[in-house]
Amino acid sequence: MKLIYVAIDGMGDLPIAELGNKTPLEAARTPNLDFLAKNGKTGLMYTVRKGVAPESDAAVISLLGYDPFVYSTGRGVIEAVGAGLNVVDGDLALRCNFATLGQGRKIIDRRVARSLTTEEAAELSEAANENVKLESCPATFEFRNTLGHRAVLLFKSKGKCLSGKITNSDPAYSIVNGIGVATPNVEMVLKKCEPLDDTEEARNAAALVNEFIEKAHEVWEKHVVNKKRAAEGRLKANVVLTRDAGHELPKFFNINKRYNVNFAALADMHAERGIAQLAGMQATLLPPPSSDLERDCEVRVKKLLDVLPHHDCFYI
Repeated sequence: MKLIYVAIDGMGDLPIAELGNKTPLEAARTPNLDFLAKNGKTGLMYTVRKGVAPESDAAVISLLGYDPFVYSTGRGVIEAVGAGLNVVDGDLALRCNFATLGQGRKIIDRRVARSLTTEEAAELSEAANENVKLESCPATFEFRNTLGHRAVLLFKSKGKCLSGKITNSDPAYSIVNGIGVATPNVEMVLKKCEPLDDTEEARNAAALVNEFIEKAHEVWEKHVVNKKRAAEGRLKANVVLTRDAGHELPKFFNINKRYNVNFAALADMHAERGIAQLAGMQATLLPPPSSDLERDCEVRVKKLLDVLPHHDCFYI
């Protein structure tokens, strides 16, 4: 028997007037989901705990049987691994968003209106890697875009290890008991990264993050990509928002050995790919979603059928 585990991230929603006070899922025609609900078992659960709106990494960790309050070491680390960066304990890894910054450190849009192409992001990433020079403490960095407005940032200290015990510069998320949590009703202003303890490792980490944010902003503000976007009336991708810092790899148990299965993951996100790799799964990163939803589904079905004979369990 095969187990196919499909996580439809973010499908839950609220009723809206335009759909007759139905949720998008209630209003949609979903015969296959209806069939599964009618003929299978259904239930409700809190992926992390009641009252917590978790980020995707903590939710996926929990869905796969790991306690996120025990195993999570920061989304930045997981996402950096999923993006193919060489992360070791003592490095500092952060999840990032390209964003649009206005006057007075006001954040105009946290995701550049989701309009930044991966190609544009790659050009901006290259410019930051070539032109930002760190001076606050001895360290190197690599900034890597992943998909659209998403990116990861990895620092490697030339001296003492760095600490992930720092605050987010992204005001939309905060850290609660080591877990990244969405924070409602916040002022959209770029925050300074602050150390969460009085250690040299945390102080150096915060200083490096703040320095990178300021210097990358200077590089991107005058970059040809943003000049072109501004001329076309589109938002600039002129700042990076950082969150979910981590400084050590999570110590996941090997999921295959624990449950005596052969697990594969077909991942849409680099965070999922990182979790799968660290858990011992064979991880495949799917091509990014497009405007052709039917074709996107066909690609995912084909990928599943390709690996179906070789594994017992599949996370999608």
